[in-house]
Amino acid sequence: MRIISIIVPVYNEAENIPLLYDKLARIGEEMREKYELEIIFVNDGSTDAGQQVISDLSDSDDRVKYIELSRNFGKEVALTAGINNCRGVACIMIDADLQHPVELIPEFIRKWEDGAETVIGIREDNHSGDKIKRAGSSLFYKIINRIASVNIIPGATDFRLLDRIIIDEFNKFTERNRISRGLMDWLGFRREYIYFKAGERGAGEPGYSFFKLLRLAMNSFVSLSLFPLKIAGYLGLIITTISGIIGLFILIENFILKDPMKLGFSGPAILAVFIMFLVGVVLSCLGLMALYIAAIHGEVVNRPLYVVRKNSLKRKDVEDS
Repeated sequence: MRIISIIVPVYNEAENIPLLYDKLARIGEEMREKYELEIIFVNDGSTDAGQQVISDLSDSDDRVKYIELSRNFGKEVALTAGINNCRGVACIMIDADLQHPVELIPEFIRKWEDGAETVIGIREDNHSGDKIKRAGSSLFYKIINRIASVNIIPGATDFRLLDRIIIDEFNKFTERNRISRGLMDWLGFRREYIYFKAGERGAGEPGYSFFKLLRLAMNSFVSLSLFPLKIAGYLGLIITTISGIIGLFILIENFILKDPMKLGFSGPAILAVFIMFLVGVVLSCLGLMALYIAAIHGEVVNRPLYVVRKNSLKRKDVEDS
């Protein structure tokens, strides 16, 4: 019997856990002839009774496993812990707040059976909720897709299925300030998409405040793009070029041609252009340093140079070559 792992990061969701478990158990019964479900709850330092609820479910149902983290490390780390420890031929990540439709899990699996190696849930805008968050989300995707090394689909969520080959490759990543979905997109592989409208949240309050979302966005920019590191260099080149052209014009017009245009550049104006030129030089030097820092960053995160889906080489062929 092949195992499908369901990974559920949990933070103060004690009231929602039994409801989610009931839905997952029904899905498990429907698929029991082909697959066995492994439900992994990752308790990310909850301060409510969530751990006791999970422990009770684990005692009564062998399919329920749990990982209890020593404190709140954040959702990205909780998801990573679940992926690192799942046993399934594929895993499906789902939130505990009931906004991800559990009834779509069979459709995720069908697309995977048809050849998709990752199936991504895309949240459709239902024109409800916080307008500021929606506007911020739209701006985030526009910026990240201009500067990132991978394309991030607007509305893409952590509600997704990963084939075992992606799980194994994802487990090789060692970087700490990670955006899981960005790393999964970086890996590539064959993708399919499922569009859904988020349901109403169950009990409790959302775990992501505005400032946590802002920090997540900043981590995304840093993790998926080197543009923020290089921006000082770009500004330096622009400032140096503009101030250099202006300074050259002042030198020729004011000192060589003796001001035939009667522009009358004052001493403070000439000094301001000179200072602007020096600022541009300094920023350009910072940009040059950023190139070296970017090279160090690439080595430190230790991502693989390439990822192989499969190959026809036998081990003996490699050794003989």
